Amino acid sequence: MLELSNTKNIMQPTKENILSLVAEYIINKHKAKKWTPGKDWVQYAGPYFDSKEYTNAVGTLLDEWLVLGQDAVEFEKRVPPLLGKTDGIVVNSGSSANLLMMAAMKSNKAWANKYKVIAPVAGFPTTVNPIIQLGLQPIFVDIELDTLNLNLDQVESVASTSNILTFAHVLGNPPNMDRVMEIVNKYHLTLLEDCCDALGSTYDDKPLGSFGRYTSCSFYPAHHITMGEGGAVFTNNYELKKIAESFRDWGRDCYCPPGKDNTCGKRFCWKLGNLPEGYDHKYTYSHLGYNLKITDMQAACALAQLEKAPAFIQARKENFKFLKERLKSCEEFLQLPEATKESDPSWFGFPILVKESSPVSRNELTAYLDQNRVGTRLLFAGNLTRQPYMSNASYRVSGELVNSDIVMNNVFWVGIQPALTKEMLEFVATTIEAYLGVNL
Repeated sequence: MLELSNTKNIMQPTKENILSLVAEYIINKHKAKKWTPGKDWVQYAGPYFDSKEYTNAVGTLLDEWLVLGQDAVEFEKRVPPLLGKTDGIVVNSGSSANLLMMAAMKSNKAWANKYKVIAPVAGFPTTVNPIIQLGLQPIFVDIELDTLNLNLDQVESVASTSNILTFAHVLGNPPNMDRVMEIVNKYHLTLLEDCCDALGSTYDDKPLGSFGRYTSCSFYPAHHITMGEGGAVFTNNYELKKIAESFRDWGRDCYCPPGKDNTCGKRFCWKLGNLPEGYDHKYTYSHLGYNLKITDMQAACALAQLEKAPAFIQARKENFKFLKERLKSCEEFLQLPEATKESDPSWFGFPILVKESSPVSRNELTAYLDQNRVGTRLLFAGNLTRQPYMSNASYRVSGELVNSDIVMNNVFWVGIQPALTKEMLEFVATTIEAYLGVNL
């Protein structure tokens, strides 16, 4: 190891010099990457970084600020407009964001366990897990095969006996939001909108996320922008923001920003609960909370990603269009995705339903793609009621779940992330064609 005494003639280790070296290292590392068809993976998803993300993150570490700080505060200011909201708080995952918005609504509405929440049965489990965790009752509805979103006829059939509607926009594509809001308003439901897959998608020129009382988003590496692990909750109501923030920050009543004390000017003047008068407001807890914060290093990385979000969104749309055109040759055997009328999705993935007329099954096709290094994913958990952990859960089902079972058995999706080149997407298409025996 190089001794410090022997570093006299080496460039002084200033922050600027260190960051310059980090950038140079990342640029050179990325230059060496070359994709070989059939040998290297066509990844279904993943982070798309250049040197900026790394220098931002290292810069935060060099500033010796490890916990949530000013970069996170800046990110909270800049992201909400992308989802049609005024306020946001960052958390450690999209799943935590779903938990927070459900917990915050329960606290704000003084809910009892009798409250019922409508949710689609097919999708990612943490859209609906908070319903069960908080002692509420999920009412599961089926989905539609053309959009993979929730069946709105089934939603309306149970709306009069329910209180909340929550769902994710599947792979960035929304349901008919005019019909959704008609049901929400008619039956006085509260909508909690999961946009973890839908950053940048719009319906009738309005951003997805702008419809719900609360909106969640994920910044996991697979998603539209990433901070590693991370997510956020958004709202247009400042009071709702403070409630969600309390749940994120251990449940405390104090609303001081990071690194600040006594914002209210009466830190030792409160009389709350059965605590003695003057008890330190920073250690007064108004909710049963958690610690779901991120580090500022994550936020610094996300700020660099945020600058690229418009280009990422456009690339996803173009990649979707490319695959849709290329796979028309397979429509005898595959049902290809369609954007919902009035929508402009920022697609998270390219979903494919293997028809009964196909000479191969979904599992056979995905196994072949896997052998040829084409990454695939199922539509998450499929029919949730068939998952092992649901065997002892309490829930209701509205109608039959026929389409959810079809999706569980016949649907998969491939990636359209910005890092994929047209060469990679062409390889995906030709590999699928080859196994189905078309265009040979």
